[in-house]
Amino acid sequence: MLAAGSPRPAGCCAMNLILFEPEELARPLPRSDPRASHLLEVLRCQVGQQVDVGVVDGPRGKAVVRGVTATELHLEFVWGALPAELHPIVLIVGLARPQTDRRILREAAAMGIQRMCFVRTERGEPSYAASRLWTTGEYRRHVLDGVAQAFSTRVPIVEYGLPLAAVLPGVARTARLRCALDNYESAVSLAAVDVSLGPPVALAVGAERGWTTAEREALRAHGFVLAHLGARVLRAESAVVAGLAVLQARLAMWS
Repeated sequence: MLAAGSPRPAGCCAMNLILFEPEELARPLPRSDPRASHLLEVLRCQVGQQVDVGVVDGPRGKAVVRGVTATELHLEFVWGALPAELHPIVLIVGLARPQTDRRILREAAAMGIQRMCFVRTERGEPSYAASRLWTTGEYRRHVLDGVAQAFSTRVPIVEYGLPLAAVLPGVARTARLRCALDNYESAVSLAAVDVSLGPPVALAVGAERGWTTAEREALRAHGFVLAHLGARVLRAESAVVAGLAVLQARLAMWS
């Protein structure tokens, strides 16, 4: 299920950047909006003060507070350059408990990857795909929190609810370097995988109980190398961050 048409919350507020949808720029910000509360109660903004802002998938810039009333804030925007493009990485991750997926959404978005696919797996709980996190569009708020934390405006594509088998063929056609984290049958560390083929890159992380034999066979059949992050077993959200960090560092995406 492609998430592009899902409902979205109004904007996003985080410590490093306050994000606005393009259509919000021409109207005052209601005092009831969480971003207004952040500006007035956390940042303690006064009339004339500047704050860092961005347009979702657009430029960063400054907002000057021009007026504060009982019901709204009036902001004046001055825009600068577009942030850097997202890293050409797709993350495939087994649907997990909503609280785990919230962390993954936020942290993976902060790390600047292009696409996330939350897939149904054989050991995953089927009801996770019907969580309010996904059905109400709540997931987008966590993505925007990660984007704003990273002082960026670039928003990754998020897909959810498809089975792993439905996602693998398309990823195999576009990603040159394909790795899947596995604690049981991997023979090589992710830090030692040959990365000369990439990018684009695909990283697959299993559900909280790991891959089944059939899923490992499907991953291998689509060109994924099974790799590990060492002897320690990590939570799904920790494995996602560690795996992405290893690949981004080895492919000089941080330079």
